Amino acid sequence: MAKLSSHVTALFIVVALVCAFVPIFSVEEAEAKTLWDTCLVKITPKCALNMIAVVFGNGTLIESCCQDLVQEGKLCHDNLIKYIADRPSLIGRETQYLKKRDDVWSHCVSISKTA
Repeated sequence: MAKLSSHVTALFIVVALVCAFVPIFSVEEAEAKTLWDTCLVKITPKCALNMIAVVFGNGTLIESCCQDLVQEGKLCHDNLIKYIADRPSLIGRETQYLKKRDDVWSHCVSISKTA
């Protein structure tokens, strides 16, 4: 029961972070729903939080999350990070975040190929 509770809590945190980082007015509602339905369901809440922490903060990449990221796909990864980076409070640093996004992707792909 505690494990289920922690998963629900983690999912809630991911949803809260996405809502906090993502301005509703920056993307059409249908596009946001498509991103949610097709991309966020492919990665665990723990790994989604890890990727956000790595790209937008000083988080350390959890290598086991790389498999989730690669399975999610580059298009989803790129779009979700850009979606967050487009938040008005982050304007001016998009290039930095997009470079970190690409670095994380390249690292995860290289790990996945050797596994």
